Amino acid sequence: MPVSPNQSMPTGISSLDPVWEGGVPPGSVILLLGDIGAGSTEFVYSSILSLALQKSEGTSASPALPEEICYITFTKSKEDVIGELKWSFHPDMTRELEKIRYRDLSQIYFDTSVIPLEWYSKRDIRSRMQSRGEHDNILGSLAEELNSVKKNSLIVLDSLTDLATQFDNARWNEFAAFLKGLQRVSKEWNSTLYLMLTRGILDVSRELEMADTADAVLLFRWEETTGARRQRVMYTEKFRGLMPHLEEKDLVKFAVRISSAGGFEVSNIRVVI
Repeated sequence: MPVSPNQSMPTGISSLDPVWEGGVPPGSVILLLGDIGAGSTEFVYSSILSLALQKSEGTSASPALPEEICYITFTKSKEDVIGELKWSFHPDMTRELEKIRYRDLSQIYFDTSVIPLEWYSKRDIRSRMQSRGEHDNILGSLAEELNSVKKNSLIVLDSLTDLATQFDNARWNEFAAFLKGLQRVSKEWNSTLYLMLTRGILDVSRELEMADTADAVLLFRWEETTGARRQRVMYTEKFRGLMPHLEEKDLVKFAVRISSAGGFEVSNIRVVI
């Protein structure tokens, strides 16, 4: 069943979707900005695994499950991603990995680098040189992949950090324009996109520019608690279509728990004053 523009698309995270009134507005470009190890990756993994299970088992009460779950990587292979999922989570969570569509753009990414061919490809040098010309524009290749995804879907870009670091000052406007176009066309596709960005690697001004383009910004960070124990925390910094509801009910800041059996979970909803 096609997802209505007024119907929330669930994230699959059972502790979060009720807080977000069933999920997120479809067509949302969501920037997941995270400190290293603070939970942004686990958020994505838990979301796609749960949705894959719900699609397979028909256990969700929501008719707005994504038509397709597409995971696009720039430096990791499909085997790397699947291996990490299996190592990180209980087998009950990873039963339906085949329901996720994986697209590996690492060969295109590395073709324009000095990385030895044998590190990332089984092709010979001649084949590599013949195809190199068509791989000069990684944004064009990414656009082709995105255009091939069904409408009403969930798309993960792993990661925006890998992609953004390929663009120097002379070409940054090209990358920024691509993100603006992606934010616009996502509404036509009625598809939700997770853009994973590691905090602190790019200049702050570039982080802010990407945050301004996105429909939503979720910030994952570490906080010190009593006894110098570190706690993962998720802030909803921005969310078009949901922010009035969240601010009205002071649903801004969440303590985060991660486990192999339950994946990513939020708890202890707290008000930021």
